[in-house]
Amino acid sequence: MADQSTTGPSEGNDIIGDRPGKGKSTSLEARGPARTTTNDPQSPTDAPELRRGGDTAPPAGGTISRRRLLGTAGATGLALGAAGAAAGYAAASSSDSSSKATPLSSLGASEVMFHVKHQPGITTPLQARGHLIAFDLAAGAGRKEAAALLRRWSETARRLMAGEASAQDDTGIARDAGPSSLTVTFGFGHSFFARTGLEKQRPDSLDPLPDFSSDQLDKTRSNGDLWVQIGADDALVAFHALRAIQKDAGSAARVRWQMNGFNRSPGATAHPMTARNLMGQVDGTRNPKPTESDFNERIFVPASASPSTSGDPEWMANGSYAVVRRIRMLLDDWDQLSLKEQEDVIGRRKSDGAALSGGAKATETTEMDLEKTDSQGKLLVPINAHARITRPDQNGGAAMLRRPFSFHDGIDADGVPDAGLLFICWQADPLRGFVTVQRKLDRGDALSKFIRHESSGLYAAPGGAGEGEYVGQRLLEA
Repeated sequence: MADQSTTGPSEGNDIIGDRPGKGKSTSLEARGPARTTTNDPQSPTDAPELRRGGDTAPPAGGTISRRRLLGTAGATGLALGAAGAAAGYAAASSSDSSSKATPLSSLGASEVMFHVKHQPGITTPLQARGHLIAFDLAAGAGRKEAAALLRRWSETARRLMAGEASAQDDTGIARDAGPSSLTVTFGFGHSFFARTGLEKQRPDSLDPLPDFSSDQLDKTRSNGDLWVQIGADDALVAFHALRAIQKDAGSAARVRWQMNGFNRSPGATAHPMTARNLMGQVDGTRNPKPTESDFNERIFVPASASPSTSGDPEWMANGSYAVVRRIRMLLDDWDQLSLKEQEDVIGRRKSDGAALSGGAKATETTEMDLEKTDSQGKLLVPINAHARITRPDQNGGAAMLRRPFSFHDGIDADGVPDAGLLFICWQADPLRGFVTVQRKLDRGDALSKFIRHESSGLYAAPGGAGEGEYVGQRLLEA
């Protein structure tokens, strides 16, 4: 799953250039009033420290609150014994209440812009927490109701991504946090167009995906009229957005299915690294990069989209198509393999992601030599290795931008984990992207016996909304 995998998460550094608004500090007073300051050391009196980026040095006064002392200790790895903790408590009791709290980190201050050329959440770096949710329009709801819903959703997304409260009945769940790189992305499913009388505007690229041998699809957790992807670097911020989107649906749409996922938290490693999946594999090495000359061509519908040129309707200009699959990993079976067997299945070393053909000094980015053999003439990268089969040069140049989340939904009565990948890939043409690669995998991928595709969806995500617009406006008001 380290190359053009249909089951591999990608590394954030591989999928964006400069993030819009990165590191921007945003006022969060709109989320709600700060909690009242009290003398109770357990009371969250230092709310501002969670709202701004910065270091963890004490203020000029030399004393810090108990909450900040403990928080700083956790951030720097210091161990406080009982005496140290007591001393911190005493310092907090005598602290000057007028001293300003110093931020613990800048993670929460990172903001992604809503009004952009391509919808946010496509080239945004991997986020620590994600929610996927699909809706069906309610009985009797049509184009008018859908337009009103997308208008509400777009305004809510804009506000929450800026670190503000939602316009209606905000729950206050994320009141103390910054934007935390929140993104909300919207897509239309195949069935949406018949429900709204817009069949003539349905892209050919939304034709149903073909069946694959590894499919064991649950129809109740597949497809849907509308699809929403939510991602953030804070779990409460992500859930807050999920709750707001659900509430905004009101009587216009009902939830069809919903799934939760996660990735490694930013800063969890000493330096930026490609992510690992739940099989322990470094995963996402060959994800397309925005610096590549043909990146936009492969991932996004042309800005001049029209049925006569690209085959896509004009409302899809600057948009992309998302394939969404819930892929169960058969982890107990996988863990029974030896390290060498696991590496042969993938075609890369488990320790660092280097190709098996690269030798001892190879790195993750060392080019894979598909013809290299050992002293007995055996291919170092097996003929059915996942990394070999998924390479673009083995699939007519087919490529897709993978941006998934791992999931774990509990352990069954037999002790088997329900875990794997919420696979999401973006491409300008799913037939040339996902379908081409998945067909190749279907014919002999060594990884196939250790995974199971359990749900599926294909969605058209239009381009980003301009100032004063909502997502999908060009479709719904044409």
